[in-house]
Amino acid sequence: MQTSFSELEYASKKKLTRRDRFLAELEAITPWAALEQTIAPFYPSDGGPGRPPKGLPRMLRMYIAQQCFGYSDEGIEDAIYDSQAIRRFIGVDLTRDAVPDATTLLKFRHLLEQHQLTESIFNAINAHLCERGLFLREGTIVDATLIAAPPSTKNKAGNRDPDMHQSKKGNQWYFGMKAHIGVDAHSGLVHSVIGTAGQVSDISQAQALLHGDEIEVFGDAGYQGVEKREENLESPVTWHVAMRPGKRRALDKSPEGEAQEWLEQTKASIRAKVEHPFHVVKNLFRHRKTRYRGLTKNEAQLFSLFGLANLMLARRWPLNPQGQVAS
Repeated sequence: MQTSFSELEYASKKKLTRRDRFLAELEAITPWAALEQTIAPFYPSDGGPGRPPKGLPRMLRMYIAQQCFGYSDEGIEDAIYDSQAIRRFIGVDLTRDAVPDATTLLKFRHLLEQHQLTESIFNAINAHLCERGLFLREGTIVDATLIAAPPSTKNKAGNRDPDMHQSKKGNQWYFGMKAHIGVDAHSGLVHSVIGTAGQVSDISQAQALLHGDEIEVFGDAGYQGVEKREENLESPVTWHVAMRPGKRRALDKSPEGEAQEWLEQTKASIRAKVEHPFHVVKNLFRHRKTRYRGLTKNEAQLFSLFGLANLMLARRWPLNPQGQVAS
């Protein structure tokens, strides 16, 4: 296929931008074939038997670029026209191809939501990373973060999203939802995701975040008493929950107090890994506020975001020539 003048000009530029480098890394680490195979059975196909659905790779790349840059449906459409780097990543040449519009992307997202395919994407990414030895499954860290929802009532219904709820953190009230995650204690990669309204307590979701093979589970002080809950009484895991801040500040300088402080610092150093996927989703992907109305749509997006966050975090682990994590 003939290369266009704009592609030649882009290929010959002397400086690689951060966006260029980010998209090149995303291109290299994403298991494209596995993701396309996950979606293909549900994607409308105009090809013959055994042929991949026309347009699926492009729509999948458009959707992933949207998630990674925090764009709206209209925003990613505009970005394709504005950015040669994004056009190249998605596979669009303006001289030959029609750019998928916001409505086409909206229909693609509804397809993913209807068939729970964002969770399938999340699982396919984790299966890809598991093959490379990144999940040891012996320990889990549980935590949750608040994601704000628009409090405005300036909409057709004249009210706020009924699936969202007020919650209090410290002395501050928030309106929105919570993203609860279970993270592999070795790699810091997310293996479980649950979206709830903001008022749902962290401790009530702890058991659902476990995959069942854990020996130890780590949590912050919000999980105090988790081992006494009915659903956890028969659980064989050992819970390592942080001491409440006030009680920790009251520790004295005795040998017993110093030992307890050392134990709390050790638990905190392990729990710190759970902040890395939150950082990627909230800061790198700019997902600080819910984009859609309703808990189902927003939870579906969380699976995509944390799956892509796992790919970003997996870059830290060097691989040997066999594709396994180097020891």
